[in-house]
Formats: sequence, C-alpha cells, structure tokens
Amino acid sequence: MKWTLSLLFPLLTAGAVFSQESATAPLAATVQPWDEHYVDVEMGYLWKVGGSTQLNYGMVPVMLTWRSPEVLGLDFAGGSKLFIRNRISLLGQWVESGPENHYFGLMGAPSIEWWNAAGTWSIYAGIGGGAGWIDSQGVVGGQGQDFTLNWFANVGVAHALNETTQVRVGAMFQHLSNGGATDPNPGVNSLGFTIGLSWGF
Repeated sequence: MKWTLSLLFPLLTAGAVFSQESATAPLAATVQPWDEHYVDVEMGYLWKVGGSTQLNYGMVPVMLTWRSPEVLGLDFAGGSKLFIRNRISLLGQWVESGPENHYFGLMGAPSIEWWNAAGTWSIYAGIGGGAGWIDSQGVVGGQGQDFTLNWFANVGVAHALNETTQVRVGAMFQHLSNGGATDPNPGVNSLGFTIGLSWGF
C-alpha cells in the first residue's frame, strides 16, 4: 500500500494546488461541462473480491481517458442536466500482488453524468469494457493467456475547481478474464477506489 500512496501523492498534490488557485480565480456564474471535451487522468487501487481464481490479487490501475461532449441529454426545470457522453480509456495496470506484473488495455463505455445548474459538481457512472494484454506466467490460478478481456463499472463525484479543471473521486469494479479461451478460465473480480483530475477543452 505504501507504493500506492506514493503513486497517488502527485495527483493529491496537484488537486491541492488547483484548489488554492480556484480560491483566487472563482468559477464563472455558469460553467457548461456538457459542451466540452475532457481528458481525465485517474489512478487508484483495486482489491480482489471474487472470481474463479483462489490467488490473492491487488492492482493499481492508471487510466488516461477522453470524454466527448454531450451525445444525449435531458434538461431539468431548475437548470441541472442529466446526459450521456462517450468515454474511451487507455489502461495501464500494475499487478501489485498476484503472479502477473502488468496489464495494458483499451476500454470504452458511455459516461452517464448529472450536473448541477451551475456546472460546479456532478455525480457520474458508467459500465463498459474492452480488451488488453497481461504478462501471464503459467501459474495455476493465474491468467491463462496474455490476451485478456476486461469489464468495468464505476461511480463517483466530480467537482469543478475552475472553468477547465475538475477533480474526480470514485469507486471502480473490474473483471478480468479470457472469455473461456482456456480451461480453467481464472477470472478476477476486483473492487476499489479511483482519484483523478480532468481538463476540459
């Protein structure tokens, strides 16, 4: 865990710096994050909570994500907004405990977001998946091949620090397996937290 905390420290420090800056540069009266593209950098820690493997796993995901402007939305009378946008992520994952060492993948999902009328904070969620490569080790209970599918679900809260920058804190569930390509198919279910920063353009 100390390695995880040291990896998260730069994000936490950056968030503190941006928060101090936002105190001297207040938000505009109305920010409209649903009209913007965003790039998110997020990382966290996932603990094994199930799956067919008996091995213990702990993993550190690092995600670089692009989110599109609104694709489909619903405006409420008070000015708040519920909408869907596209989300595509590059995933690099360090296997901190487990027979493998790293996983690299691509994930896609709709991002479902509710924003308050001022565009200063939101609740977000998403369900999606993709594929990638893990350095399988041929260990009983470990991943049976390098090509591995992924499925994930996330939920969290985002807060706008200024007109272009947001901080995000959430929970993430992940499933890794090879879709039955090997027998047995030692899938791993994991659950944990993520924290990150977003930049709009």
